[in-house]
Amino acid sequence: MTSDAHLNELGQFLKVQRAELSPRTVGLPDTGGRRVPGLRREEVAQLAAISTDYYTRLEQGRLQPSASVLAALAQVLRLDDHQRDHLFELAGRQRMRHRRQAAQKAQPQLRRLLDDLAGTPGVVIGRRMDILAWNPLAAALLTDFAKVPEGKRNCVRILFTDPSMRTLYADWRAVARGCVSHLRMTAAKYPDDPRLTSLVGELSVQDRDFGQWWGSRGVPSRRLGVKRLLHPVVGELILDWDTFTCSSDPDQELVVWSAEPGTPSYDGLRALASQTSDCLGGPADRSGRLV
Repeated sequence: MTSDAHLNELGQFLKVQRAELSPRTVGLPDTGGRRVPGLRREEVAQLAAISTDYYTRLEQGRLQPSASVLAALAQVLRLDDHQRDHLFELAGRQRMRHRRQAAQKAQPQLRRLLDDLAGTPGVVIGRRMDILAWNPLAAALLTDFAKVPEGKRNCVRILFTDPSMRTLYADWRAVARGCVSHLRMTAAKYPDDPRLTSLVGELSVQDRDFGQWWGSRGVPSRRLGVKRLLHPVVGELILDWDTFTCSSDPDQELVVWSAEPGTPSYDGLRALASQTSDCLGGPADRSGRLV
């Protein structure tokens, strides 16, 4: 059981670390007019995807935070390993140490499947909902993933930061909330993942809806369903989507979209596939880019 003295010391430690950071350091706009140096409480809370009231009570020594909250705060406050250990010790929590995860690469069997899905859009999604591979039709249906820098090639980031997504998905809010829910499940599985923590902090700052949905229980994540897309080239498409987990790496999933044969959506998808094939004019690699 952590003593009140330790929790009070934890609160003081958080205050000191917060005061040593500037908004620019953590990617926030500095509007000036600050009475004291450093980050405001609400800014730290927003970056860590927790409520301002919760964070305030931490600084007041009134709460014992969970390991996942501590990991998020350590990332936000740019703590080194020694400072992280001290933070967890003050909170009476054991720091979860994960071995550094190698960059994920799409499994060869999933890439082969993408090659064979000429008439079906498909993408391979990784552990943080990173986009690991795609076929040309998926790029034509959703967005040109090749133009997105590899470090930012993430489903949730694209969904919230690319304005075209809000017009492509007829029910963007429902799609976005589902993605946030899925990301929360991943965060529970990997609570000390710095890249995941950074992604959550970034999107919480950039998008009010993301921050609100992340802080709520949200809706259960689904693995199949129907999406209504308003495509700029072929018009309305009502597509079934499904996910298939890779047996050799359960953190990878193949997501595909399809339409019932004989429907306008089926014809629209075939027309898009035909246009995509004509535009490529040559073979593509297994990430959907021309070779």
